[in-house]
Amino acid sequence: MKQLIIHGDPGIRKDAVITVDGEEFVCFGINRMGEWHGPDRVQLWCTVGSEDERDAYDRRSYIPHFLDVEHYDESDVAVVASAA
Repeated sequence: MKQLIIHGDPGIRKDAVITVDGEEFVCFGINRMGEWHGPDRVQLWCTVGSEDERDAYDRRSYIPHFLDVEHYDESDVAVVASAA
């Protein structure tokens, strides 16, 4: 499981399936940042992982502060399914 910060909005919502750098992820949760007072483009802060990690996300058996964080531009994200 990791945290992705996507600069821009590729049109995804919760439970979307995306591909980044050849890896496929499920978006467990998405927070939109920057709508009112933020940067010039919206940022999506996505908690992503494999489908096998969904139970750990649902039970909150992880520490969000210690997740790896990666930054990507919306053009680097390929949307496989916008929402399940």
